[in-house]
Amino acid sequence: MPGTPAVTSAAPVAAPAASPSPPIGRIGGATTAPAWLGTRTLPVRPNGFAAARRTPPELRNRSIVTVDDLPPPADGGFHSTIEAVPASVLARSTWTRDCPVTATDLRYVTVGFRGFDGRAHTGELLVNARAADAMVEVFGELFAEGFPIERMRVTSSAELDAPPTGDGNTTAVFACRPVRGQKAWSQHAYGLAVDVNPFQNPYHKGDVVLPELATSYLERGDVRAGMIRPRGPVVRAFASVGWRWGGDYRSLKDFMHFSANGG
Repeated sequence: MPGTPAVTSAAPVAAPAASPSPPIGRIGGATTAPAWLGTRTLPVRPNGFAAARRTPPELRNRSIVTVDDLPPPADGGFHSTIEAVPASVLARSTWTRDCPVTATDLRYVTVGFRGFDGRAHTGELLVNARAADAMVEVFGELFAEGFPIERMRVTSSAELDAPPTGDGNTTAVFACRPVRGQKAWSQHAYGLAVDVNPFQNPYHKGDVVLPELATSYLERGDVRAGMIRPRGPVVRAFASVGWRWGGDYRSLKDFMHFSANGG
């Protein structure tokens, strides 16, 4: 593990406040979220997953204005920070003493990202200390490429345990949970995996689709903004730091997922 974490440039690290109401209308080709987004819970089946649903018309070409959780960069450029995880951030994350990494194994990382609205925003991640520099490098490349990301925020226990709504789209790294449908720890629980734009890049195995309303995005030939493509900029950026893509899995497809060990 690295020693004292480095801070690469100034950016806010305070816990995000409650998100304000999004601006009304269209910004840079993106529109405000439907009023019902995140409010319609889905019944869970005996297998532990909700059934896949047809994508609502409003989300078939999902391009939603980012509501800032952290102050955006004043100069519209890319900025990043790496530091030990503040106690306030750890408290609102999914980390507990039962997780397979200690709190000191993690770093609090902020990076710039480009929203679907074309604007620069500030995102936050909890990342394994061994991967913090690599994540800054990757998201710096994606910012330069103009690849759009809707939201980037540390996952909370409330979000992890909430009943599914099938419409989430938060880019995140650390989540102290097992592999889907298994008991072994996910690479997310080590801070060594990231999910990018889950709605545009769903998980698919058999009759399980996650998020459940993202079924239209299983049509990978219908290329829309925010989708991860083979040999595209996102795959190339993660490959440059040695991380592999879940879209290359054979037994299932996890188009949102990148990890340090390919798992």
